Parts: sequence; structure tokens; C-alpha cells
Amino acid sequence: MITLEDITAAARRIKGRVLHTPTVPCQTLSRATGADIVLKLDNLQAVGSFKERGAANKLALLTPAERGRGVITVSAGNHAQGVARHASLLGIDAVIVMPRFTPAAKVTRTAAWGATVVLEGDNFAEATAHANMLCQREGRVFVHPYDDPEVMAGQGTFALELFEDAGRLDTFVCPIGGGGLLSGCAVAGQALQPDMDIIGVQVENFSSLAGFPGDEVLPPGGPTIAEGIAVLQIGRQPLEVIRELVSRVLVVPESAIETAITMLAEGAKQVSEGAGATALAAVLTYPELFRGKRVALPVTGGNIDSRILANTLLRSLLRDGRLLCLKMEIPDRPGVLADISRKISDAGGNIIEVSHQRLFTTPSVQAAELEVMVEARDPDHARALEAELAKTYIVRRA
Repeated sequence: MITLEDITAAARRIKGRVLHTPTVPCQTLSRATGADIVLKLDNLQAVGSFKERGAANKLALLTPAERGRGVITVSAGNHAQGVARHASLLGIDAVIVMPRFTPAAKVTRTAAWGATVVLEGDNFAEATAHANMLCQREGRVFVHPYDDPEVMAGQGTFALELFEDAGRLDTFVCPIGGGGLLSGCAVAGQALQPDMDIIGVQVENFSSLAGFPGDEVLPPGGPTIAEGIAVLQIGRQPLEVIRELVSRVLVVPESAIETAITMLAEGAKQVSEGAGATALAAVLTYPELFRGKRVALPVTGGNIDSRILANTLLRSLLRDGRLLCLKMEIPDRPGVLADISRKISDAGGNIIEVSHQRLFTTPSVQAAELEVMVEARDPDHARALEAELAKTYIVRRA
């Protein structure tokens, strides 16, 4: 097991290469959750993620001969960017194998650091197998994204900064992918704040520790907005640390992560990718565990595709009742659309989108179907707006 001394040595080693990111209280999230929320913003790192901490420490420890051989790694994006950046800073040739489903933004940013990007495999396991084959064939040094004590120690520097800036904490909540961040932070937490509750979080389709502290299981996998923690099995070395030092593991649904992304954007003014929002998702899903406590949440990364972010925000507005889609059967005569628009405007709604269909959806040639998407202030306002339209027209929610 790594030690606090390993982590403090890593902090000295990577100082000046990796940002000491801000730790900030968030009153908006605190009011929403009933906990005293503190955010550690590693989405502000140069590569947009905590992952460069471990990469920087690992590469700094390579011998001159190892640097000359070049490095290779496998990653869905953030570790890839960390290795690519620090290999570039040190003049090391780097090959990054990424699964084919990796968001385009992460592929582009990784290549921009000068690394050679290879897209191979439909999932992390297949990409890893290809990376191992290339590693053996080309004689490169493999930089594992999480199952490596030097990477784990580098990730643990996150906790050193957090405890220095935040002071005393009741609970630290951390996402689990391969386990590198949680294991490194757990070692630092046990040494510096031994009474603190350390909680790990997984997303439903990749919840290998759903029965924690029971045996690890093989989860089903599948699509997830939290692709940064879409790992079927935790690394062996991180798992040893997690079993010894972590209090519990919570599992969160996709919808909670989407809500957390929206709350971070609206309430904390922070862009977070899915994996980076899972700690907040845990607080939202299990509020009774955190109410009244001082809770530290890592915003571990901000590398989210712009289209995914836009869709997530809109889906959250729909769930919150601030965006509603109404279908109405209306008479097909002049002035009806203007009347509906005026009613929505007078009620304080904002029309986002309109679809007007005459030919295929109504039983009478004298009628039409109107689908209108409207923005409201809150669910009560949405219901009032719908009721106003229902005084004149047949209205149903799409």
C-alpha cells in the first residue's frame, strides 16, 4: 500500500507542473442539499481533469532509458490527455490507445498535445488489450491509468491540497472508475483526518462494488454519461486500499448524474463531465447520509462534449418542469396560432419550438395538431400555463 510519504513526495515532484486548484464553498449547493458543500475544482487543470496528477508523477520517475523507449497508455480521455501533456513537456514520445466511443472532444485534445492517438476497441477492455499488444511489440513503458502505485500517489496529491485549503471535513465523496483517485485520497485522508468518512461512488452500469464490502461483481456495462468511470473492474492495488480505508460505496443512476451536471453549471458556475459530477449525484440520491455535515466533493473533470452538455441541460429542465412540451388539437383557421402565442406570453412563458401538423395526425381536415415547447420559471408556473391554455384548447403533455 502507498503511504502518506509517497503522496507528499509526489506533491513535491509535480509542483509547478500541475495546478494547485481552488477549494471553494458553494452556498447554492449547500442550500439545495442541506449539507455544507465544499468543491475541489480539478476541472480547472490544464487538461481539464485530476488525471494529470498521476501521469505527471509517473513520468517524472522514469529513468532516461525508459524515457527513450517512449510510453503508451490506454484511456477513455482524461488520463490520455494527462500522459500526452506531460510526455510532451518531458520530450517523451507517447502513444495513446482510446476506445472508439471516446467523445470527439477528448480525442482532439489528446492529439493536440502531440501524442499519437490510436482508436481501437468498442470498450475499455478491448482498448487495453490492443495497448498491451503495442507495448510488447514496440517496447514502450506502459503507464497504467490507475493500477500503479506511482499513479495512485500522484492522484493522492488532490487530497493534500483539499485538506490544506478546506480544513476539517466530516465526509469526502469520490467517484470510482479504476480506483486510483479514491485510493490515493483515502491514504491521505486516513493519515491526516482519520475520523473523516470516506465514501466512493459508482454509476449503475459499472457498479462492481454495489455489494461493498462484499465481493466485487462483474457489472453489465453499457452507455453512460459518466464515461470517465466506465470501468468494469477496479485495479487490484486500488481495491486493496479501498477495502481497508473506505467506509461505503454508493451507486447512483444516470438521471442523478445529469441533474448534478446541471446543478454544478447553474449553482456553482462550473462545467463538469459526467464522472466529475458523480460525487454530487451521490449527495442528491442519498441526502440523509450527508445532511448537516461538512462534505467535500471533487469536480474531477470538465471534459464534456458540448452537444452532450446542451442535451443534458435541456433534459434536466424537462425533469424539473421548467421546460414542457404540450400537444394541442386546434381548429385549422386563421388567428389560432396567434391566440396561443399570446396566451403563453401573457402567462409569462417563453416559446422555444413549435411544430404545426395538418395532414397526418388529426381525424378532421378542419383540425391541426400543434406541438409547442415552452420554458417556464418552475413546475408551478408550468402547471398554471398549461391550465390557462386548457381553458380554450385540448392540451396534453408530450
